[in-house]
Amino acid sequence: MFHRKGLFLLLMTGVVIGIVAILLMTMGNPANMGICVACFLRDTAGALGLDRAANVQYIRPEISGFLLGAFVLAAGSGEFRPTGGSAPLLRFVIAMFIMLGALVFLGCPLRMVLRLAAGDLNALVGLAGFIAGIGGGSAFLNRGFSLGRAMEQPKSSGWVMPAVAVLLLVFLVVRPAYIHFSETGPGAAHAPVGIALVAGLVIGALAQRSRMCMAGGVRDVMLIGNYNLLFGYGAVFVAALVGNLAIGNFNPGFAGQPIAHSDFVWNFLGMALVGYGSVLLGGCPLRQVIMAGEGNADAGISVVGMLIGAAVAHNFGIAASPAGAPVNGQVAVVAGLVVLTAIAFANTRKRKGTMVTA
Repeated sequence: MFHRKGLFLLLMTGVVIGIVAILLMTMGNPANMGICVACFLRDTAGALGLDRAANVQYIRPEISGFLLGAFVLAAGSGEFRPTGGSAPLLRFVIAMFIMLGALVFLGCPLRMVLRLAAGDLNALVGLAGFIAGIGGGSAFLNRGFSLGRAMEQPKSSGWVMPAVAVLLLVFLVVRPAYIHFSETGPGAAHAPVGIALVAGLVIGALAQRSRMCMAGGVRDVMLIGNYNLLFGYGAVFVAALVGNLAIGNFNPGFAGQPIAHSDFVWNFLGMALVGYGSVLLGGCPLRQVIMAGEGNADAGISVVGMLIGAAVAHNFGIAASPAGAPVNGQVAVVAGLVVLTAIAFANTRKRKGTMVTA
């Protein structure tokens, strides 16, 4: 069980994320997308020219904030210890499929909670799929799944992702001709740069300290009956729900939800793929970004995998839209579930059940 201080920190982190998400939305971020790691990486991939989707191109300063907030706090607390080398190519592939699943659902686990807090009942379908996917991944953990032990890396290895975060901020401010910015669509909707960056720094620091992870929370419930990590996301939901009610943004139902669709099967399976992959990686998209900021090179590879996955989703017509999940997206989700299962079988050694910590 967590010490009371740890539980309080999780609750505080959840409340702050919920409040900040509502504030960012009121200041310009897309509706029900105050914070979404998958969407922010997708927009950043577009801005870097990795895909040609003109309406989702913007370097989201929140991503740089997450990385730098985690880096600064980890360095200040002596927790900046670069590690890596645990099946990097497999992690890249898993992360890429996590992003494909998220963009078929249209959101990461955090946005799923925020959508639900705004009354989007499609998120309930996604939540059911997310839990089912985590159940599948947890079954492999119980059988001995592992991607191998990470090894200590040079300090310079841990500086790469924070350096990338700074470079992205430079691109955002300078706006060179080779960086793309949307004029319409979700990419054109954003909070002021300074506010978004500060929000990211605060969330990155708090998430680093609290170890917040929704996939890890559901996994812990399944494997050891521990609900602590889920309290943080419960706090996100409550804080965002109160905020949405206060600003009149609570609209319960399935139809007409912003940047969402009601294709139930693919909402379920898209988030099942996200949950499945998150357990195999050892953390959900937000947790991967935070660990990358802490110096974890394997998490850094996962972030790059999600970035490339976002580009693939738009270059190959995989990402969903309010009209639903396209055929290519449906094929990609099924392929992802098959590939992740093959990876899980190939890296499972029969032993007594244990838990991989996110």
